[in-house]
Amino acid sequence: MTPHYEERMEKDLGEIREALTSIGGMLDRAIADSVKALLTRDVPLASMTVLRDMPVNRASRDLDRLCHRFVARHLPSAGILRFISGVLRVSIGLERIGDYAVAVAREAIQHRAALDERTVGELESMASQARGMLGHSIEAFVKLDVPLARETMALEDRADALFRSVYHELIAEAERDGAPVRDLFGLLNTFHRLERVTDQSKNICEETLFAAVGEVKAPKVYRILFIDDRNAGASVMAQAIAKKSFPESGRYASAGWDPIAALDPGFVAFMDRFGHDIRNIAPAKIDGSREALRQYHVVVALAPGADTHVVERPYTTVLLDWSAEVAAAGPIGAFEDSHREALYKFLAPKIRELMELLRGDQAS
Repeated sequence: MTPHYEERMEKDLGEIREALTSIGGMLDRAIADSVKALLTRDVPLASMTVLRDMPVNRASRDLDRLCHRFVARHLPSAGILRFISGVLRVSIGLERIGDYAVAVAREAIQHRAALDERTVGELESMASQARGMLGHSIEAFVKLDVPLARETMALEDRADALFRSVYHELIAEAERDGAPVRDLFGLLNTFHRLERVTDQSKNICEETLFAAVGEVKAPKVYRILFIDDRNAGASVMAQAIAKKSFPESGRYASAGWDPIAALDPGFVAFMDRFGHDIRNIAPAKIDGSREALRQYHVVVALAPGADTHVVERPYTTVLLDWSAEVAAAGPIGAFEDSHREALYKFLAPKIRELMELLRGDQAS
């Protein structure tokens, strides 16, 4: 590679880095202005923030063109190609962040009620975290700074915790004081958009790791809870099937709302024949609190009545109800091997279907 060619390539890379940094600055201002407009009820500022998203979109399209021109001109390979492909994905995330800021600004235009001191403080805190993560993530990507990327990714948990706390506070306040639905929805939407900025920032950091050292995001491991009434048959069977068939794709547990003292020996022997040792599974009582269930991505109900024991579902937890299909396989409690076999033949493909939905071809 000639010095002239290297100089030209570096110049083009510098132009791409500058464009990324410029968009980051525009988005930082958009987030700051949209939140300020909401806090101060400054409708003109909110309106200008909405309009300033147009230059962000144009800058994002220009960045895409720079990347495609770079590929056509230099035919990059290895690390440089990873960087350029990362820029194209980061560009999509940055455009979405612009949309989030617009959503907050539009809420500032519509919101009429004065914000209490607590909400003001939480908005300022959430905005500060979002802007901080965004700035650090773009800096890490432009400089391919792996340590900074990892440090920034670690901050997302704090933002998630704040969002969950605010979400429950706002819902409780609405139930207690009868807050206007429109204002409640608007505030929830605002906090959620700021939380999404931190999610996108984490994604940018992951692109940094890929571009810098070829590190790809590890496949997600799903936490799944199977529940029924006694935690003596269907739920234990489902837990055992999932654990054996998809050990790398998930972490599995089971519980019941009226658990028995110990598993039936006949049931244990039946599962042995299918290669499942369930002797170490002790029937457990379900903790139906929101905080306890929040650790699970999916809760699968295998007996009717789960709704009365899982009342306050976490925002991020999905509840599936397979109880009607399980009942069709036979009695759920102490049943004959023919019923157990029918239940097994239902659960095994059903669990495979679920895990392949969650993990696709990577389900294992």
